[in-house]
Amino acid sequence: MAHLTVRSAYERLSDRLNRFPQGAPPTDLLFRILATLFSEQEAVLVAQLPIKPFTAADATGIWKRNRADTMRELDALADRGLLVDIIPEQGDTLYCLPPPMAGFFEFSLMRTRGDIDQELLSELFQQYITVEDDFMLALFDGDTQMGRTFVNEKALPDEDGLHVLDWERASEVIRTAKPMAVGMCYCRHKAMHAAEACDAQMDICMTFNTTADSLSRHGIARRIESEEGLDLLQQAYEHNLVQFGENVRDGVNFICNCCGCCCEALIAQRRFSVLKPIHTSRYLPVVDRRNCNGCRKCVNICPVEAMGLVSANDPLKPKKMVARLEDDLCLGCGVCVRVCEEDALRLEPRTERVIPPMNGVHKAVVMALERGKLHNLLFDRRDLVSHRVMGAVFGAILNLPPVKRALCREQVKSRYLEYLVAKAGVEG
Repeated sequence: MAHLTVRSAYERLSDRLNRFPQGAPPTDLLFRILATLFSEQEAVLVAQLPIKPFTAADATGIWKRNRADTMRELDALADRGLLVDIIPEQGDTLYCLPPPMAGFFEFSLMRTRGDIDQELLSELFQQYITVEDDFMLALFDGDTQMGRTFVNEKALPDEDGLHVLDWERASEVIRTAKPMAVGMCYCRHKAMHAAEACDAQMDICMTFNTTADSLSRHGIARRIESEEGLDLLQQAYEHNLVQFGENVRDGVNFICNCCGCCCEALIAQRRFSVLKPIHTSRYLPVVDRRNCNGCRKCVNICPVEAMGLVSANDPLKPKKMVARLEDDLCLGCGVCVRVCEEDALRLEPRTERVIPPMNGVHKAVVMALERGKLHNLLFDRRDLVSHRVMGAVFGAILNLPPVKRALCREQVKSRYLEYLVAKAGVEG
């Protein structure tokens, strides 16, 4: 009976996680991960928390505890990166449960710690996220994804660099975000426990804004200034790492500097390219066959295996090979252009520029609609009967035929939603 009680606690927590657009399919592996991160009592409490940010007073009412006990519980969870606490200039501290990814899965390995078995956790993450398919397939079940590629600015021709918008530049995010922090790369830390990590720099993944403030206050990441952030970006360029960041235009909360061998996002791009798990930059490398000598440097460096070699079809040199790009696989990161020494690759704009969601709120709403979870965002206080009823109504709307749902989807993606979010003054 005790075993069933424990499982039930983590099942309820799993149900809470899956009310958010970026959830985690319930399996025994997930329950083992949650049991490593949360005590049974914590799982019961966190399962009751709303999706939207809440105050200590809100949690006190939901948990039916006194405020002092609630504050101790909330602060203990934030110390371990299981909650993010947001301290506004005015008003009460807000708390929110981040999604598993990008969120508390990563936070659990952004520093070395002795209170949990990080080797076991790394093994569980590897099996749940990389070996099995359910998590990634659920994560990418929609047109709008959590992350996008930033182009390697050093690879851009000078004339094209003038046309890159601010939100397309990792350097601009770093210059303008306040505050900013850097932490250990979750993916390489995980690979290190399996003795499979590459030699890429470990402390190089960046967080910004309220996320950086919370993680740095709790010792999960280290607060830095923009000058150090730009130095880290330059080091990432020099080591041919790919900049993978939050898929929004304003208020980017993270930029990871990723390698093709360890990074879960890039591995997912190779395994599930048909689902387009990462939004690309607006650039594509173009091969100049006249200059290409088939040296394979671009093929070897591509993190998603989008570049290959084919015959040059030169009757005078029947063995000559040249590079060829698979456009549908390419992230547009520009790493291949950086390593080409023959001036045979050049970045050129794609025919269509994909515009990311305005901010985190806009992204969450669009992702929720695409994944049939919009009612969870609108009515997420399960302790209120009125919210359960209205949530059921919206759930029925989201079960409409695909054509009707598509019409609704386009409305939510429209500028009308951007106007509402901006008018409300809500930050992502």
